[in-house]
Amino acid sequence: QVQLVESGGGLVQPGGSLRLSCAASGSISGIAVMSWYRQAPGNERELVAIMTSGGSFNYADSVKGRFTISRDNVKKMAWLQMNDLKPEDTAVYYCHLRQTPSWTDQGYWGQGTQVTVSS
Repeated sequence: QVQLVESGGGLVQPGGSLRLSCAASGSISGIAVMSWYRQAPGNERELVAIMTSGGSFNYADSVKGRFTISRDNVKKMAWLQMNDLKPEDTAVYYCHLRQTPSWTDQGYWGQGTQVTVSS
């Protein structure tokens, strides 16, 4: 079984920064896609950032220029650097792993970590 453990969330003032970490363990045959999602109260879970093994990136329009996704396949870890945080960034953030590029691969989810941006 593949397991993902997230950390790094917390309370931060607007304009501040946080770095989220995601550590993977278990029987991992490959890491094709690493991504970060978030879900605010009353909203559906949305894609924030995605990175493929080939180095392709994509970000939600709301976070472009502020968030950066990175990964290390040897260490089996991923990170989300979040700068210039805004109150609307408040949500539970989830790490997601796909071992193949196919969207039919449901992948694996982390437990989520709370990020709260408030004065």
